Amino acid sequence: MIRFPFLCPRTAITARALLPTISTRTLASGRVTASQELTDEELAEARIWLSQLTPRTIPRNIGDVSYSRSSGPGGQNVNKVNSKATLKIPLPSILRLVPRALHAEIRSSRYTAERSDSLVIQSDETRKQTKNLDLCFQKLQELLVTAGRVAVPGETSPEQRKKVQALEKANNESRIRYKKAHSMKKSGRRPSSYDD
Repeated sequence: MIRFPFLCPRTAITARALLPTISTRTLASGRVTASQELTDEELAEARIWLSQLTPRTIPRNIGDVSYSRSSGPGGQNVNKVNSKATLKIPLPSILRLVPRALHAEIRSSRYTAERSDSLVIQSDETRKQTKNLDLCFQKLQELLVTAGRVAVPGETSPEQRKKVQALEKANNESRIRYKKAHSMKKSGRRPSSYDD
């Protein structure tokens, strides 16, 4: 048993109890985001791909569709009709269709089922199977767009770059003026070099 006086004087803690906290913190601080390890070509490809993405551009045979009974109010329709749509897409099949920049965000989405290594998207908002299936594909498209917003940084326009450069230049000039004024103030405090 090791005693740590800074925690509590009468508490004894083993060194193993601190290991998970320490290792988690080290890993979290050394984490690299996906956009830092991507090339400019990959980011440009991802931007183009995202601009052309619609719910209709996603292939309908990308995953398995199943229908089941919906829950909640609705009376006989809910009790008798399988209107809830469930779209199950294996992650390898979706990841080969999307740019590499989006992979990490898709894997960490709320629709990811870890055990089956797939995306599971469900919809039971309407009373019709076809509309619920369309809503599943719309949710998939929203997931991809959201992943793109997070993973792919926006492009900076030339006007914005010029504006930032002008602000940096003005800031640097202001800093230099301040340093010169501070230097003059300090040099005025020094005694003169000639003797009286």
